[in-house]
Amino acid sequence: MARTASNRVAAGIPAAAGLTSRQREAIAGYFFVLPDALGLLVFIGIPMILALAMAFFDVDGFGGYRFVGIRNYQRLAADPLFWKSFRVTATYVLWLVPALYVSGLGLALLVKRTNAFNGLMRSLFFMPQMVSLVVVALVWQVLAVDKIGVIPRLVSALGLGSFSFLGDPQLALFAVIFVSVWFLMGFYMLIFLGGLQDIPSEYYEAARIDGAGPLQSFWYITLPLLRPTSFFVLIVSMVAAVAGAQTFDLVYVMTRGGPANSTMMTIYYIYQQAFQYNAFGYAGALASILVLALMGITIVLFVFTRGGRFNYE
Repeated sequence: MARTASNRVAAGIPAAAGLTSRQREAIAGYFFVLPDALGLLVFIGIPMILALAMAFFDVDGFGGYRFVGIRNYQRLAADPLFWKSFRVTATYVLWLVPALYVSGLGLALLVKRTNAFNGLMRSLFFMPQMVSLVVVALVWQVLAVDKIGVIPRLVSALGLGSFSFLGDPQLALFAVIFVSVWFLMGFYMLIFLGGLQDIPSEYYEAARIDGAGPLQSFWYITLPLLRPTSFFVLIVSMVAAVAGAQTFDLVYVMTRGGPANSTMMTIYYIYQQAFQYNAFGYAGALASILVLALMGITIVLFVFTRGGRFNYE
């Protein structure tokens, strides 16, 4: 009885409210979520709505607004640079998301056991997350710069030829993908570690008794029980690949969208239109298409994977 009264006081609900325990827990949960929900609404939700509304105006950035209807979308449909940026972004996503999944899960399996050495390795793998992305981009730019960079000189010394990793349109995007994976894989390693530690060790012991090897245990125990974690990793890494900080920062510092627009991500093209050409209305139209594409992909993933939930039938 005293515990029930204390729960009501903690939730800020009068004792005479006549609510069930489930209702009181739900109301308390809403109060806990309310501060974050307000922050998302004020700092993300409202700006997104304003950006979408801006797509129907010609905005010069100096207080001038002129309604133009769907003219920005008509311009977008005929803009070859937008479609080029869209293809580059799609290529980036198709390479980055699987690479992050494989590298994150692989590192998590390597350092799964809890000991001093694995603790050190976890810290080293996660360490790039502690460094500013601008610093990361500058360091890798210096390492990969043509002829005098450490990486080109090392490749040349090994007799593999001369490569311009940031100056060749065929290689620049893959250089950005490599740095992105190096920077992010430690973060996804920790997420997979959490999922791996939730799998009971009894399952693996029973599999060993039945004669299953490491590969069979991984395929029939680890992967199926990592479905919720895998779904979370796929969603988060996809959003990061489309509109994450590294998508813009690395491109801005390392390549500026070049050479020959080979690393021109859609998010960087939106930045150019808004802050270099003052075409804020057109940038809003570009952003709305990017958001709709991201939402569409997310919905498809939810439908086909059931949100990563287990099937108990």
